[in-house]
Amino acid sequence: MRIETWVIGDTTFDFIETGTDLYHKRILGFLPSYDWVVLPAIKNAKSLSEDQIKQKEADLLLKKFDPSDFVLLLDEHGKTYTSLAFAERLEGLLQMPHKRIIFVIGGAYGFDERIYDRANGKISLSEMTFSHQIIRVIWAEQLYRAFSILHNQPYHHE
Repeated sequence: MRIETWVIGDTTFDFIETGTDLYHKRILGFLPSYDWVVLPAIKNAKSLSEDQIKQKEADLLLKKFDPSDFVLLLDEHGKTYTSLAFAERLEGLLQMPHKRIIFVIGGAYGFDERIYDRANGKISLSEMTFSHQIIRVIWAEQLYRAFSILHNQPYHHE
């Protein structure tokens, strides 16, 4: 079982890269088959509409998904979890027969309808809206927190 987080485009902030790298390394201590995948940003995006950007991002994602992938979108309209409930959900996901579980953080304008149609579910990290860049660090920390809960590490305090 592989778990991957896919993001579109590089971050423009060093602190985001530093934060995601920190938690990525920590996650690898629990799950050596974890990967953080940065997909290329859409070229000439400034000359495109929001819908065109979402369509091009969808084209990119759909080419890379395998039919057997279990895809979860990080989306403001997704299901919210407490950290303990998400750890339980993650534990259940790890028992599934899929070769890959892919968590996807979309671009600045969210997802095209084709991605919503392809996804197996949506997760929201808050009722608040975060930028597609800052959510990378928040997500990496929450995924690490879930693994620390599952492995009875003292990181999470309840």
